[in-house]
Amino acid sequence: MALAEWLEADGAGGFASGTVSGERTRRYHALLSVALTPPTGRVVLVNGIEAWVEGDAGRTFLTTQRYAPDIVYPDGAERIESFEPEPWPRWRYRLAGGGSITQEIVGSPSGTALRWTLNGPGPARLVVRPLISGRDCHATHHENPALAFGAEIRPGAVTWRPYPGLPPITASGNFEYCQAPDWYRNFLYTEEQGRGLDAVEDLASPGLLSWDLARGPATVLLQQGDQPGSPESVMAGERERRAGLSALDRAAGQYLVRRGAGLSIVAGYPWFTDWGRDTFIAMRGLLLARSRFAEAGRILAEWARTISQGMLPNRFTDAGETPEYNSVDASLWFVVVAAEYLARVPADAARLQPAMEAVLSGYAAGTRFGIVLDGDGLLRSGAEGVALTWMDARVDGWVVTPRRGKPVEVQALWINALHAGAAWSPRWAALERQAHAAFLARFPDPQTGGLLDVVDPDDRRIRPNQILAVGGLPLQLLTGEQARRVVALVERDLLTPLGLRTLAPSDPGYVGRYRGGPRERDAAYHQGTAWPWLLGPFVEAWLRVRDNTPAARDQARARFLAPLRAHLAQAGIGHISEIVDGAPPNLPGGCPFQAWSLGEMIRIGSLLG
Repeated sequence: MALAEWLEADGAGGFASGTVSGERTRRYHALLSVALTPPTGRVVLVNGIEAWVEGDAGRTFLTTQRYAPDIVYPDGAERIESFEPEPWPRWRYRLAGGGSITQEIVGSPSGTALRWTLNGPGPARLVVRPLISGRDCHATHHENPALAFGAEIRPGAVTWRPYPGLPPITASGNFEYCQAPDWYRNFLYTEEQGRGLDAVEDLASPGLLSWDLARGPATVLLQQGDQPGSPESVMAGERERRAGLSALDRAAGQYLVRRGAGLSIVAGYPWFTDWGRDTFIAMRGLLLARSRFAEAGRILAEWARTISQGMLPNRFTDAGETPEYNSVDASLWFVVVAAEYLARVPADAARLQPAMEAVLSGYAAGTRFGIVLDGDGLLRSGAEGVALTWMDARVDGWVVTPRRGKPVEVQALWINALHAGAAWSPRWAALERQAHAAFLARFPDPQTGGLLDVVDPDDRRIRPNQILAVGGLPLQLLTGEQARRVVALVERDLLTPLGLRTLAPSDPGYVGRYRGGPRERDAAYHQGTAWPWLLGPFVEAWLRVRDNTPAARDQARARFLAPLRAHLAQAGIGHISEIVDGAPPNLPGGCPFQAWSLGEMIRIGSLLG
């Protein structure tokens, strides 16, 4: 199982992250990763450090590194006595000869601050070697003559400029600096190795920072740019900002990022930026359920400006170039969530209703990728070589789950979007009635007792998308015995403690474990892998068919919410993973910090009271 990970996001799409053990197991683990075009264009400036304490009993390493082929040196993890994630990551290391040292890492919009405090008598000298690169966050770095080791040394600060065209790196603090350039070669990232990706990297170390810990705490602020800062001010500011915030509030806030003059939501750390579908699903829990209506309104307004031919983009590229309009459901999620927001902030209708109307009109008239209103009032979509629904895995041109035609959750979203439009147009009210009637006539599957996953052509594989006809959306499409059968089928075949499987284990195409290289993992992504975000719609459906009684809510807390809360301490600390294996013991995988997973957990909590 992967090592537990911590995250300190900076509000612009950059972050610091690592493991509790201190070993960097991903190419993304870094002390200073910044977004050049927030929240996209991430580059890693400071990958990590090598740190040790020198005292009467000799040298004690605080860091842990793994080198290819599989050599661990040094082994600072062996000296960890405790770890605390709040209000920021904090470790206590046992020192040779007695005593201990506390290490703290604090992320902020100004950079990443670190502090080491000696607990006990001296003498003790701390030495830190920054390990730097200046590379794309998705790449790896290798020794080369182009990297510049030169340092600009000033009192209390040093600046490095490893490559032209990238921000300089400045370290500020109460250290002494000694220029001592060197390369550290062949770091091994085991998580990347397990994912079948480039997993070996070389990093540059321009010099050494050192402190006499007997004189007081050692501090350093790592930041982009060449202007020195104050690590003490950063830590004091962050302590004040985080005071009174619960761990869950702080986790939710880490996904909120700047986009231009507006706001957006990062889909997940460490490798996602802001995605349309993920943003709208996540904000229901991260913002609406927490009454953060000002931020929600700004995000919806920012995305409303991106509408083209009735579509919102599903993804902005990492380079900040033209967004990708390749989703059928992202725009519908926008309309649904905007309607939920307007129910709380009706005064914002003038700003958002035109965008909602543009989506409905664009879809009804027909837009990209064969998205068009069909004669029965339902929405048809699909084109060769693309996956338009949230089940969007592709491998070398192979669309794993194309779902062309009329996917069940797309119809649920479409009818809910029409229901929102009915508030201002009788056209959408009439179309809602037609589409709802067609849905009830076309989707029930007498063979399974549930709903077809797609019609035109029909696909009766048991997938979780049908749950959105009962829960997860404001308008419930199924009621009575029909709704109970859908919930019972999903519970029997798809429910795991941490999410709904994307395919029933009885299906010949089922893959129970998310492992291997890119092709193997993408082939499993929606073929049995379980997704925590789907527990939100499931729990809501489960409560609805039990009339949301106090007894049902009590049972749901124990059965569905308790495992999610336990998971907060198991992978991405304080967060919920993107996915888990469909097969027991349902080990976490994918992105360890996922916005819609955490958002739906928060929304479940609000449903249960």
